[in-house]
Amino acid sequence: MHFAVSTPNVGEPAALVELAELAEARGWHGFFVWDHLHLRRDLQLDVDDPWVVLGACAARTTSLHLGPLVTPLARRRPHVVAKQMTTLDHLTAGKAILGVGLGVPPDEEYGAFGEPIEPKVHAAMLDEGLDVLAGLWSGEPFTYEGMHFRVDGAHFLPRPVQQPRPPVWVAALWPNRRPLRRAARWDGVVPLSPTGEPLTPDVVREVVAVIAELRPVDDFDVVVTAADGVRASEFADAGATWMIESIWPHPGDWYEELKAKIAAGPPR
Repeated sequence: MHFAVSTPNVGEPAALVELAELAEARGWHGFFVWDHLHLRRDLQLDVDDPWVVLGACAARTTSLHLGPLVTPLARRRPHVVAKQMTTLDHLTAGKAILGVGLGVPPDEEYGAFGEPIEPKVHAAMLDEGLDVLAGLWSGEPFTYEGMHFRVDGAHFLPRPVQQPRPPVWVAALWPNRRPLRRAARWDGVVPLSPTGEPLTPDVVREVVAVIAELRPVDDFDVVVTAADGVRASEFADAGATWMIESIWPHPGDWYEELKAKIAAGPPR
């Protein structure tokens, strides 16, 4: 089991980098940053660009796996993400991980900027975007013609450090099967509950069973959120490979709460 922190992309960017430094010092394996444009607009939060924060974290740490968890690929240009991820992979000496999803809530992540809000459109763009990422990461001339994205003979160098590509984790809202099938084509799944609550080990076991029907799971990551009263070993026994400690921003001092969790070290 690996242990990581996933922080909202909120607050002073330098303070988020300090959390990454603390996570490394306390023995965590990964540090991930959310990717939102609006987050709790009712709270008027200061929202940061996750990629800039991740680059700064890479410059100040050496052992952590770093990446967005998750980035809504449908509202980002996949060729730009391909370059950002390659750069992050080089900065981390091959420890970058890309988490992707549809992006919620759609009215704030898309509709506020005049973009389509239909989840089916976002899902189609996500699938095409992932194909574009893989093609550009190959280091060979790449052409692609999709409904939403087009690439005409682009040749991206350098290639990522990790080959054939950095790991891609796909968010999946349980119990929907379509996002699980999408995740099975890549390197990991981040199963989520429609209520926002952490999944139980029994549900994680069901997720793993569905994935196992589609592909071998020996080299596949299952990423779960820590839950009160549930030991890491219970998630590991259910098939989870990563456990994430996170927190939702709230009117109190959520930053200090997350900092205290990080300082306590991974819940081995």
